[in-house]
Amino acid sequence: MKNYKAMNYSEKIRWRIRISQVILILMIVYMIVVAELGGGDSRIVTNLANMVGDIIFFGGIIYVISRIIHNRKLLKNRLLLKEQHLTEQDERNQYLHDKSGGIVMDILMLILLFVTVTTSLFNMAAFYTALTILAAAVLLKAGAYLFYSR
Repeated sequence: MKNYKAMNYSEKIRWRIRISQVILILMIVYMIVVAELGGGDSRIVTNLANMVGDIIFFGGIIYVISRIIHNRKLLKNRLLLKEQHLTEQDERNQYLHDKSGGIVMDILMLILLFVTVTTSLFNMAAFYTALTILAAAVLLKAGAYLFYSR
């Protein structure tokens, strides 16, 4: 028996904004901690590792900020909110997401992004391993998505 009240879509968007803000704060704290630990030393880090780490980290910050802005825009415009809700409820989109790995693959890719960024700052052997696994995960997800989208 369910003891909770189902959230409406506006409340879900508000929760997404809050979670995105927490993620942004955690990313900034992570950046400070890594700097204090001496990560990213140019005597240890290769140019590829430095570039990939910067792209993933700062690209992630830009992505999180863009999601916050997008979700706030949805809350202000009811028509956009309803359209987004219909898109998310579309059975075909849900099917493609589930068949291409679903939430488990999404979480795995986030963990791999975190591991890749961290190893790019400290250990080159671990970085190349993490980058290879991340590339394989992205290719598998994209391949499954393309395969099932036909």
